[in-house]
Amino acid sequence: MYLKDYRAGVFSKQHGYKSFNPNPINKEWIITSPEIITLLEEANLKLGELNAFSSFVPDVDVFIRMHIVKEATQSSRIEGTRTKMDEAVLEAKDISPELKDDWQEVQNYIEAMHYAIKKMKTLPLSSRLIREAHKILLKGVRGKHKLPGEFRSSQNWIGGATINDAVFVPPHHSLVPDCISDLEKFLNNDNIQVPHLVRIAIAHYQFEAIHPFLDGNGRIGRLLITLYLINQKILNKPTLYFSDFIEKNRQHYYNNLMAVSLESKIEQWLKFFIVGIIETARTAIETFARIIALRDKLEKEVIVSLGKRLPNAKSLLTYLYSKPVVTVADVMHSLDITKQTANVLIKDFSDLGILKEQTGYKRNRIFVFEEYLRLFEK
Repeated sequence: MYLKDYRAGVFSKQHGYKSFNPNPINKEWIITSPEIITLLEEANLKLGELNAFSSFVPDVDVFIRMHIVKEATQSSRIEGTRTKMDEAVLEAKDISPELKDDWQEVQNYIEAMHYAIKKMKTLPLSSRLIREAHKILLKGVRGKHKLPGEFRSSQNWIGGATINDAVFVPPHHSLVPDCISDLEKFLNNDNIQVPHLVRIAIAHYQFEAIHPFLDGNGRIGRLLITLYLINQKILNKPTLYFSDFIEKNRQHYYNNLMAVSLESKIEQWLKFFIVGIIETARTAIETFARIIALRDKLEKEVIVSLGKRLPNAKSLLTYLYSKPVVTVADVMHSLDITKQTANVLIKDFSDLGILKEQTGYKRNRIFVFEEYLRLFEK
């Protein structure tokens, strides 16, 4: 079916309101727009370049953790949380009580991503996997009473104080199973030829239109993008923090989604989505390049002055790449060294300008690897 003939769905009259019934998407979509084809080519090149870092950078997993933290904090921020990256990498004991709820939501997103990526080795990208990730996402946080891990059995809506003045009303809950089944088939249908980025862009819109959960739809919908790219081996690791692009262009994101539902403007949505992939991949590539340059500088020019303490210093640096905000206890535990040795090592790193103490306290001090953390805040 030609993409220009795409029709998103119809609005169905309910009791006092109209809900949106999305049309099935499990079809072979044919793209004729030269602009979209050109954007797809650029996006694929950028994703290939980004993915190369996963194969060629030594110890790449220590850097990947911060990419996941970046995605988790930005995706959660879209939903109103205030947790920043330097807070997200702290342990629960180091988070002040007033920040704990937001912090936990970010931790749940990180856990859900790790779980889903691991689970995809034995389970397809399916409604079951989505529900299991959703259960983790809402564990012990706001929304914990809104059927974690289960598709909704009542009507929900977006915007507005009541359903009668809502901005958008998703399909009646009785339609959710069939809508999700069609979406699942589309994601896994090997008998149709649809470019991967077009497929996940359409699938992401469709998921948001279905809004199958009572809470957490936005975060699961964004997580779905990462999972699909990994499942299709477009990315080997979760290095793409697409939620950062959405958060920075939030209103355009919502406007483009609504334009699909109201006017079937799927091509405009695809352009926005693919440009987002290009921009996010480009940023991630630049971040990786800066990480490698920083690592080379620190290991070859800075910590070499520590002499016999160099082995511990290298171990601490590796640890800081995955957890750039630490306490003395963190360093003791991760490097399996005494408190005295940890304090000496942290002092060395502070004197060299690698770590900076951020609390101003004499006890319960927290040290930040600022130069590295800033690379993810651009």
